Order: sequence, then structure tokens, then C-alpha cells
Amino acid sequence: MEVAGDELQSVNLDHHGLVAAVCQDLGIAEKLNEVLGPADPQRVVSAGTSVVAMILNGLGFTQRRLYLTPQFFANKPVEKLLGEGIEASMLTDHTLGQTLDEIAAFGTSDLFAQIAFRIALEQGLLTSCNHLDSTSLRVHGEYANSDGAEAIELTYGHSKDHRPDLKQAVLSLVVNGPADIPLWMDALNGNSSDKVSFHETIDRVRAFQSQVAVETAFKWIADSALYGKDNLLAQNDYLWLCRVPETINAAKALVSRASEEIDWIERGGGYRTASTVSRYGGVDQRWLLVYSEQAYRREKKTLEKQLTKQQTQLDKTLWHLHNERFRCEADAWKALTPVLKRYPRFTLSMGVEAIARYPTAGRPRAGTEQVTVGYRLVGTGCRDEAAIAKALNAKGRFILATNDLDRDRYPDEQMLREYKEQQGVERGFRFLKDPWFMVDSIFLKSPQRIEALMMVMTLCLLVYNVAQYRLRETLENTQETLPNQVNKPIKNPTLRWIFQIMEGISIVRMIGGITQGVVKEFVTNLTDLRKKIIRFFGDTASRMYGLIPKTSKPGLGM
Repeated sequence: MEVAGDELQSVNLDHHGLVAAVCQDLGIAEKLNEVLGPADPQRVVSAGTSVVAMILNGLGFTQRRLYLTPQFFANKPVEKLLGEGIEASMLTDHTLGQTLDEIAAFGTSDLFAQIAFRIALEQGLLTSCNHLDSTSLRVHGEYANSDGAEAIELTYGHSKDHRPDLKQAVLSLVVNGPADIPLWMDALNGNSSDKVSFHETIDRVRAFQSQVAVETAFKWIADSALYGKDNLLAQNDYLWLCRVPETINAAKALVSRASEEIDWIERGGGYRTASTVSRYGGVDQRWLLVYSEQAYRREKKTLEKQLTKQQTQLDKTLWHLHNERFRCEADAWKALTPVLKRYPRFTLSMGVEAIARYPTAGRPRAGTEQVTVGYRLVGTGCRDEAAIAKALNAKGRFILATNDLDRDRYPDEQMLREYKEQQGVERGFRFLKDPWFMVDSIFLKSPQRIEALMMVMTLCLLVYNVAQYRLRETLENTQETLPNQVNKPIKNPTLRWIFQIMEGISIVRMIGGITQGVVKEFVTNLTDLRKKIIRFFGDTASRMYGLIPKTSKPGLGM
């Protein structure tokens, strides 16, 4: 806002200074500009700066679409966030669109990997476990490839968001390390299959590794889509850990075994495991049967709801059958066959009775006998407790498989722990689909730009995860805490909560002189808690919020 003839001017800084500081510490803009090559010297906003602007927008809690970026920055200290000489009016559709075109032309996956691998190595966050998964992103509008350029196909497919009415793209993501840092992203066709794309992604990452001399031998962790005779087991030239599809007969039999027949080992946290070996697909492998008490309770509750619903449906079906007339007993029993198949966890106590009527209408004469005019089904259906108990026996169980046969170096408990870390990818997808951030309903009309925007969205996730991890690491190392939503001291706050704490911080500027330039500026609403948070983010953030002079050398930053 502006008051007193432009003598005072206020702009909102909020948490955006933290995001901008993390981007500066990670060198996002510089790394992008270096890879994309020299820009037009007349270009004021470089591609790297444009991407940082989109990251600030994506992590801005505004739900603003990409084309509203100038409005997003209209009341922000743009020069402080993005660099000297940058104004909100410069972040136009053309500027941002040109950057997305450059990203798409270079190749989104390769560009993202060059940035992500460098950051992971510089920050010491690269480990040997890669977690792989995919999700679908809804898109709106008409889509046609321009100028014959290659791009993903935006089409209908299996919607993981349960929106089969909308076209979609698929995002395949590889996450690594304690910070759940995304190392690789693939923008895929809307109808792509995980059973195919997972192996293609692994091949592309391994090829990229050889090009950039990253020698880490990754273990690949994924769900059951990775497992199969025709791909994973046929190749089998890298370490893997994944879930076994229960469509395989051997897996189905193992999961259904009675508990008293299994040598369980308690793992804590409601988990039990039992180890065995397999030669499925001609490959020596270890299978680990896992039981989760939490999953069992959840699946049991779901089964009970299904049984209650099926009981109601079965009662209606039997009522209609009771009121149906059949020509003979055989026809009546035949009508019951599909019911038995449809409700395998119910037993039917049924019989067939004749329907008798007098041969003529009206009051019958004395001695007139009734005749059989048809047959009907009578009886009831109830739950088959033995079948239900057998079904419950398999609930809460799943099988993990690995081709790492060294139990001493890679024990069963580590298999379970590493697979549970697969939740890091799922948390990343929840982040990307959170409406407060860069939402998954995309409105750009160019498939190439949508593909590039998916890369920018994944960069948002990278910045968020690295910043959150570093904050928690600093709190742990310094034995400090921050208050949560109920003012309880904790060492693991979410970055989203930190962003909310920072809301309300502004920069007030005094405008004056012949040029009507900034004479003085100061940051307002800096409480002790907010100052504490800023200092945890290091010197770049501290300078951003005016806690230390601009000329101060970097200290604890990333």
C-alpha cells in the first residue's frame, strides 16, 4: 500500500524471503543458466530467474495460476527476492512462456537431473536408494503439438485422482536420500503404464549417470509394477526391492497361510516378518512376508463395510427371486447360480417350493384341488464366517522381494525399513497436488509448456524438501525447538507451518529525494520467534530480512 503522497511504501515479504534465500543458497538460477547456455544480452530476466519466480509463485500459498505471476509479485519486494533491476511487470506471459519453451527444447528430464544431481552431491544428500513412483496430473484445454515438436500426449488414462472425465499427463518421480530429494522426473503420456515406464525411467537414469560420472550404484525401490518376468527379472543387472503382485499364485498362497504355520519375527511398531526364498522367473531372490497391524485394522474395517453393503444387496436380490415364478425346479436353481458367484462370502439356505393355485378364478367348489403353476425360491442368506475368517487371514499382509541375497549385509529389517521409506515419493505427490501450492490442475495449452511446467513443479518440491530437511537437521544439531500449532516445542516442524508463522512480515520504504527513490527501508513485524526461524535458515535469509548487513559473509547457509 502507499500513503502520504508516496512518502511511505509497504510491500509483503512474508515467507517468500526464506524461499528466495534457499534458491540462492542452492544456486538454482545460476545452475539453470549455466546448463541452458548464454541468454540474449538484451534479456533482462534470465531463464534461471524466471524459474525462481515460478518457484516463489508455486510456494506462495496463493493458488495463483502461472499467467498471474505479475500480479503475484505486484506487492512483493521483487529486487530483493529475484535480483537488482527486476520488476514485477517484467514477469509477463511472454517472459515465462519463453523460459518454458527453452526448458522443453533442452529436455525436461535431462535438465532437471543436471540440476538435482548437482544439488544432491553438493549438499551431501545422495544415498544408494532410489524410490520410484508415478502419479497423474489433470489438464484442461485443447492440446496440439506446435511446429512438429515432440511432446507428451495429453490423453485419457487410468486416473489416480479418480477423474476419468479429464485428460491427464503422468509424472514419474525418483526420490533419494534423507531429504527425499527428487533426483529425476519424467513427464509421460496420459495413458502410460507403470509396468513399462518404470523400467524406461531406470534405464534413462542409469544412462544419465554414466554421462555425468555419478558412480553411485543405486538400489531401485518401487511398488509391484516394477516386478515381472518380462522386464525386471529378465534384466536383473541392478539391485532392486519391490512389492510382489499377489496375482502370482505362489504369492497368493503365501499371503493366505494361517498365522500358526508362519515363523513370525516381531519388528516393532506393529510389524511382523517372515523370510523365505523364491526362484520365480528363474531368478534367485529373497521374499519377505510382512504383516502390519495398522494395515490389518484398516483393511478389516473396509471389509466389514463391504460385507454390510453386500448383505443389503443380497437380501434385495433374494426378495426379487422369491417373487419370481419359474417353470420348473431346475430353472429356479439355475437362477441361483450367479448369486452364489456374486457373494462368495455368504452362505445361502435356500429351497424351492411349488406355487399352487386353484384352476379357476373366484371361490373354488368343494373338493376342488389346487394345481402347481410354477416354482419359486425361498430362504435366506447370511455371512459365511469361515470364508470371512480366511479372507481376514490375508489382510494386512504383503510380500517384499529383493535380488540382494546377502542377509548379513542386507538384513530383513533393512528391507522393511527401506520399503517404508517409499512414502517419501508419496509425500512428494501429495505436496504437488496440495491446492495451496502449485496445484495439479494445469491450464497451459501447449503440451511442451505443460511438460516444462511439470519440471518447475518438481523443482518446487526439491526446494521445499531440502529446506525442510536442513531446518530439522539444524534444530537437532543445536538441540533447539520451535512451537507447533498448539504451541508444543518440536524439532520436526513442517515447512508449510513455518511459512504460516512468517505471514505478516513487511518491508516499509521511505520514498523521497529528487528521484523519488528509496531513502530508507526497514522490515516490520519481526517477532523473536520469526527472527529465530530466519537465523536457522542461515546468512542469506538473515540478510534478506535485514538481520545482518548485506556485506556480511555467508555463514550457516546451505
